[in-house]
Amino acid sequence: MTSIGIFGSQGRMGQAIAAIAHELGAQLAGGADVGDDPADLARKADVLVDFSAPAALEGHLSAARAAWTPIMIGTTGLGPVQHQLIDAAAAEIPVLQTGNTSVGVALLARLVREAALKLDAEWDIEIVEMHHRNKVDAPSGTALMLGEAAARGRGTTLAEAGVPARAGLTGARASGTIGMASLRGGSVVGDHSVIFATAGERIELIHRADDRAIFARGAVQAALWLAGQQPGRYTMDQVLAV
Repeated sequence: MTSIGIFGSQGRMGQAIAAIAHELGAQLAGGADVGDDPADLARKADVLVDFSAPAALEGHLSAARAAWTPIMIGTTGLGPVQHQLIDAAAAEIPVLQTGNTSVGVALLARLVREAALKLDAEWDIEIVEMHHRNKVDAPSGTALMLGEAAARGRGTTLAEAGVPARAGLTGARASGTIGMASLRGGSVVGDHSVIFATAGERIELIHRADDRAIFARGAVQAALWLAGQQPGRYTMDQVLAV
């Protein structure tokens, strides 16, 4: 039975993963949080999952590399420095990084990419996400993942085409851009809509998360899949393809 070690084990996602792991055919190698030695957990686990904080990622990746242990990263709010660290780690160990571990969201991202590929620039793309009032990053990691999927379909990058927020006198919408809007309130687990709009018609692709357990289930499925892979950088879309 594959053993999973959890970075961020006392957080909401860490606890949800621990609660569901055995049901999906995994066992727990333990957890590590602030003040714990990540190297100890990396040596004990067959695969690691990280739902901690961006500032902790460098240490967790170093521990995973030293122990040659695959790591699935679900921490959001990552910046260019963290992604460079992930790329470097992926040259030595299997690494899966995603803004959302839901299998349904992985399918949504695939549909968004296909729609963006098929629909020309006359179709504007807007992404709207809503989360609970305590979420600290915006846009959400999932919104960024969906924006990147749309950008790939259009043959560009989100860094080039993305418009993360609008306020004031912004002028007319620029053709080819990918707009994003973030809403925060209440206890919303996660709602994401990708809107393709052109003159006279509109297509909306929507995913609504009602239970945090879907993310835990997907994280365990991804970790079990990753444990059998060669070094490289992987995505949830590859897990979905199985």
